[in-house]
Amino acid sequence: MEYRSLGRTGVKVSPLCLGCMMFGGKTTPADSAAIIDRAIDAGINFIDTANVYNAGRSERRRARR
Repeated sequence: MEYRSLGRTGVKVSPLCLGCMMFGGKTTPADSAAIIDRAIDAGINFIDTANVYNAGRSERRRARR
């Protein structure tokens, strides 16, 4: 994966971003975890989430088993 600088922060991010607006709603917790795991395995480290997506459920961390 090629990474790009995020402004002048020195942080390197993937050119692809995983959008998580449906996480915590239409996407089940298991599916959400699988999608994130696959994205990370592919080198994606730029994940779009917000505390307003599905009333904050998009950002809720699920305990790993």
